[in-house]
Amino acid sequence: MKLIKLILFFSLFNLLSCSDDSGLTQNTPVIPIENLTGTGFFEYSDYSPFDGKLLRIFYHIPENSDTNTEIVFVFHGNGRNAKDYRDAMILKSNQYNFITIAPEFSYSNFPGGDKYNLANVYVDGDNPTPSTLNDEDEWTFSVVEPLFDYFKNLQNNSSLKYHIFGHSAGGQFVHRFLMFKTNTRADKVIISAPGWYTCTDYSATFPYGFSNSILENISLENLFDNNLTLLIGDLDNDPNASALRHNEYADAQGLNRFDRANYFFNKANEIAVDSNTIFQWSLVINQGADHSFTTASDKAADLIFN
Repeated sequence: MKLIKLILFFSLFNLLSCSDDSGLTQNTPVIPIENLTGTGFFEYSDYSPFDGKLLRIFYHIPENSDTNTEIVFVFHGNGRNAKDYRDAMILKSNQYNFITIAPEFSYSNFPGGDKYNLANVYVDGDNPTPSTLNDEDEWTFSVVEPLFDYFKNLQNNSSLKYHIFGHSAGGQFVHRFLMFKTNTRADKVIISAPGWYTCTDYSATFPYGFSNSILENISLENLFDNNLTLLIGDLDNDPNASALRHNEYADAQGLNRFDRANYFFNKANEIAVDSNTIFQWSLVINQGADHSFTTASDKAADLIFN
């Protein structure tokens, strides 16, 4: 009987801690209630897009967290591997004492680039028309703010703002999130190595620029006021990299991710100067880094908390 009780005790302990020595996710979803720490995931359906399909949210809550612990949203790349991105942040999360939240935008719920990279703003993001503009509550972007409130309520967290790190396809999602969602509570934002961009260019047609989209009416003052850092590895310069889009519009931004990052940043800086708008963005070149999301994750955490 004592042995059975001991086994039950440790089973309950493992469930509540929601982690093992390796930091790997358990198979059972666990709601991150107040005072719970550790590594896990839960299923979230309290959002409008895609008819309430379950969205898996991977998280890590450091042991020293409290109601004031800061929150960092992490947006995965085209591999839709939110768990891996969460795991890549665990050491930094413990070091700087921040909570990591990594939503998983699966292929089944968010198929293709239209639903994730371009966030379902238009039915066909590569061919936008006024008649195919979706309602804002159907945009994938519209998941983020309600999820922030939901998680804060579960943890009794008092954070007024959150930070963001998005890499590769996640970087595409994040920079467009700032363009289309103008009243977010995002604080420090790290956009890492997107394959291509929606540039601050009124002559280029969406999704490569603002023309022929609702971004034609964007407030550049609000956009450039974001505390945004564009992060790119100096070795992320392979024009034949996997899943790197090539056409006349993407290639006008450069032939690789490094050149495209510089093009996007310089284009924004130029239009800020031309319009006499204060420009808060910065460009950070990660020396010796290629397209690794783990390397980018480490650097992003350092940029946010140093």
